[in-house]
Amino acid sequence: MINRKILEITPYQPGKPIEELRRELGLKKVIKLASNENPLGPSPKAVSAIKRALTKINRYPEGSCFYLRQRLSKKLKVKPQNLIFGNGSDELIDIIIKAFSEPDDEIITADTTFLEYKIIAQQNGRRVKAVHLKDFKYDLQRIKKDISPKAKVIFIANPNNPTGTYVNRYEVDKFLNGLPGDIVVVFDEAYLEFVEHKDFPLSLNYFRQGRKVIILRTFSKIYGLAGLRIGYGIAGEEFIRHMERARQPFNVNSLAQEAGLAALDDTAFIRKAQRVVREGRKYLYSGLDRLKIKYIPSAANFILIDLRQDGLKIFNKLLKQGVIVRDM
Repeated sequence: MINRKILEITPYQPGKPIEELRRELGLKKVIKLASNENPLGPSPKAVSAIKRALTKINRYPEGSCFYLRQRLSKKLKVKPQNLIFGNGSDELIDIIIKAFSEPDDEIITADTTFLEYKIIAQQNGRRVKAVHLKDFKYDLQRIKKDISPKAKVIFIANPNNPTGTYVNRYEVDKFLNGLPGDIVVVFDEAYLEFVEHKDFPLSLNYFRQGRKVIILRTFSKIYGLAGLRIGYGIAGEEFIRHMERARQPFNVNSLAQEAGLAALDDTAFIRKAQRVVREGRKYLYSGLDRLKIKYIPSAANFILIDLRQDGLKIFNKLLKQGVIVRDM
């Protein structure tokens, strides 16, 4: 009765919830760093919008995210038809795999990256080719060499989670040139708003050039709406039409739509969040340098450090001190 393929999948393990740790250890103060959430909380404008929308939750949500679609299309200078919305980027990853590959096709990504690419591909009966990182970065040329006739979709987290590294414009240009025509490249830019490097690739330019790319972005990080689960994709109209066939109706709830719409215009909050992360990175770099602890410079809102010890042991020790992190 049980699908044997399901037994081969290791479920995704989210960061430990704050309330759970408080209950288990009786701690009053807990600091959670495991899920790269916004330390400022949600956008205040989003909170106000949610309160105004609460009396309408007896109604089904707007199925196409019409108002959010119109606002975001103007912000990004793309057509409304170039956008698709999901119950978090996770759902969009699932939609992409369903729309652009078939069972036993290959999905390519890195071996140390966002785990959902592998998990969702396996749930859909796809094979996963995981290419080793090079200097903690996606090795795009190695990925290119490893493309087989069965390969259909390539996922690139940029910046990468959990290393915080990014592939630059030159690397991406070189990678895309000469790529087989039946390959769909997905740039997952969950941490885009924290990037300050001038050589970071402008993925929208690849989309405007007509390349076979899909760009994923989220409201979870910079906007502080992780609990509402809302993400979006940008792609050519034909790609979006294919993806819409695999999307469930009413997949983005009404509160998420209202919050996302309001958060887009909360410029003051976005700038404050960027400043807090920028200052936080500098503070941690300084402390780690002083302690002579190796770390990987990050383009995102988290830092990967090397304590030259077993990561799980450090994780458990920090838990007892009320600090939730992740081991790699």
